[in-house]
Amino acid sequence: MAKEVICIVCPIGCPMEVKKEGKEYKVTGNTCKRGYDYAIKEVTNPTRTVTSTVKIKNASLNRLPVRTDKAIPKDKIFDCMKLINEVEINAPIKMGDIIIENILDINVNLIASRDLD
Repeated sequence: MAKEVICIVCPIGCPMEVKKEGKEYKVTGNTCKRGYDYAIKEVTNPTRTVTSTVKIKNASLNRLPVRTDKAIPKDKIFDCMKLINEVEINAPIKMGDIIIENILDINVNLIASRDLD
């Protein structure tokens, strides 16, 4: 069975097709090695970086932009968002500060994406 994938590694957005042939995968349509690697990962273990905001007190804004410092499995995104939506922190915060350490016990941290005093 073939799966069609659009590469998101670079702005070209190559349309690719991934077929499993025995224990190996065959990818067509990619124009680079990164696209090939992305296609295999997308059909075997898709991951995404999560970006969102959390509530912040005592700051010039009400929300702080945050992101995961590594990609997480797609099937964990909704669980991750549930935890993010419960967070409320206090200013000041520096970009890169860890907001939630080891979120969902998957060795990924939620970090601040900007400074807020």
